[in-house]
Amino acid sequence: MSNPQNDTQTETIAETDNFLAWKAAEPDGETTYHIELNSVTVHFFEEEWKEFLQLARSLG
Repeated sequence: MSNPQNDTQTETIAETDNFLAWKAAEPDGETTYHIELNSVTVHFFEEEWKEFLQLARSLG
């Protein structure tokens, strides 16, 4: 049985047929971001996520 104090709240940000972006409110108060690309998951802390979004916007 899981400990309720250690439960992480997650929220889907965006999803396609092949990809998923989601964020997690960690028990320590940190928000982490995750991108699932088939069998690879990339994890970001808040500062890294903001920088990644800047990079992604510049690709278009």
